[in-house]
Amino acid sequence: MTASPVTSDLRERLRLALARLNEVVLGKDAQLRLAVACLLARGHLLIEDIPGVGKTTLAHALARVLGLGFQRIQFTSDLLPADVIGVSVFDRASGTFQFHRGPVFSQLVLADEVNRATPKAQSALLEAMEERQVTVDGVAHPLPEPFFVVATQNPSHQVGTFPLPESQLDRFLLRIELGYPAPSLERSLLKGRDRRDLLVDLAAALDSDSLVTLQHQVPLVYASDALLDYVQAVTRYTRECGAFQAGLSPRAAIGVLRAAQAWALLEGHSGVLPEDVQAVLGPVIGHRLKPRDSADRRSATEIARAVIEAVPIP
Repeated sequence: MTASPVTSDLRERLRLALARLNEVVLGKDAQLRLAVACLLARGHLLIEDIPGVGKTTLAHALARVLGLGFQRIQFTSDLLPADVIGVSVFDRASGTFQFHRGPVFSQLVLADEVNRATPKAQSALLEAMEERQVTVDGVAHPLPEPFFVVATQNPSHQVGTFPLPESQLDRFLLRIELGYPAPSLERSLLKGRDRRDLLVDLAAALDSDSLVTLQHQVPLVYASDALLDYVQAVTRYTRECGAFQAGLSPRAAIGVLRAAQAWALLEGHSGVLPEDVQAVLGPVIGHRLKPRDSADRRSATEIARAVIEAVPIP
């Protein structure tokens, strides 16, 4: 087993990036690590929680600390696909249509309250997230590199929400929740500076070129045959246990592996450990598995814990 070829300088800058994120989003180290791991694995992140717990702040902080171009799209019921991807406008001088790029042409795109838009507007992100390009009038327009979508979502029981279809949910590598802060940390929020002021002063610890370098290293993090056996055993269990409407797809299995490799890189491991798989399992599979029993109200964490307990490590 050989160590991942990540320089000590990049590792230190990753550590610094996480430290700076923790200065803005208090008490959520695990969620911040998952968010960074999601980006390193070239995935997209869905943050589902009630308003006011720091979802938008987290997206802003990621863009600042990682040195990425940033655009925010507020999803509303009247949002149109053209508001997301752009529109072709006729130019009288040239006698041709000119494409005016929409806010999706940014390195980090915040799709704020994504489930408040209609399914038609939601679908505008599908091609961008999967193909990393958008097609307008038959012409493909590549998106910048790296390209990362952070979507926030209100709980489905709230008024004015349109549930994301399975095809859209599957585009998100990870789904996380932030939850309420601990009382001592909430006191720090009450007594401290406004989070928006902290964001203005937040310095970048990485840049886009460094991020692309790190993203290319993630698939190179060593995963033994026994580790792959474990990932396959987890996948097979979800298909055969009978507790879910449908088991994990091959794409989901690849997502588990990539997220685990990114987590191992963050942790400085020389190869992927079963503990790395377990650390990312809930956020990867929680939004992909629907219990067969409609009365089953287990959270993603509880579902992942049950899967972990049922599948032995090879």
